[in-house]
Amino acid sequence: MRTGQGQMRYDDGDEAPLQQAAYRAVRFWRGDLRASLLFLTRVPLKAARAEGDAPPLGRAVRAFPIVGALIGLVGGIVYGIAAGIGLPDIVAAVLAVGAGALITGALHEDGLADMADGFGGGSTPERKLAIMRDSRIGAYGVIALVVVLAAKVGAISDLGSTGFVIAAMTAAAAASRAAMPAVMLWAEPARSDGLAADAGRPPSTHVWTGLALAAVLAVGLLTWSGLVAFIAAGLGTTAVAWLAERQVGGHTGDVLGGVQQFSEVLFLLTLAAVR
Repeated sequence: MRTGQGQMRYDDGDEAPLQQAAYRAVRFWRGDLRASLLFLTRVPLKAARAEGDAPPLGRAVRAFPIVGALIGLVGGIVYGIAAGIGLPDIVAAVLAVGAGALITGALHEDGLADMADGFGGGSTPERKLAIMRDSRIGAYGVIALVVVLAAKVGAISDLGSTGFVIAAMTAAAAASRAAMPAVMLWAEPARSDGLAADAGRPPSTHVWTGLALAAVLAVGLLTWSGLVAFIAAGLGTTAVAWLAERQVGGHTGDVLGGVQQFSEVLFLLTLAAVR
């Protein structure tokens, strides 16, 4: 530490502890956000310069609801533009849902379809898991996709003002992305390999951080109706996790996709019902 002209400053190697802690926190959050964007979206980011620069997915989960909020916000803006040029509400809702799928590469929709095919078409846990790994879509997957996507479109088109739709889509997308790490923490992987097993069990503090962020967004944007919808999404998450435990003995990447889709649609349907 050196002084001069009555002022105090720190050398590079002797920074104040609070400054060092703040710098580390910003750097870690930035890395987690980047990893979450790379995993959850098709945003064309460059990979980390070195393998050690990329945080493990389990640690990055606290940023999932932030990325989800951005995805939902884009969908809401698309809805606003479509409604603003005079398109019917239901058409605007279709375009908004499609925009979300485009940004994510239909990652979660694909997981939902595979989960439905496996749970509906297999007679044993082993057979169900094998079906879920098959890239082809079956009747159960088609039905699940049609029902969930139609329910989303119907709920969004019934929410009312454009501002409320944007807030609802932002909060729903955040809450549903926070639900996935919760299942990763509290349920066992159904396989010894694959996405769920490779990601590992995330730190509980990071899961709770993500849930808290999503809850604050829901209540801050939607007040009491956001809290009710957040609770409904949590119940839906619990139901899917329980079903996955009975069907295949735990969660997989496809199950996590199904969790996201079911929690999001329940969030939106609850808003449509209580608004």
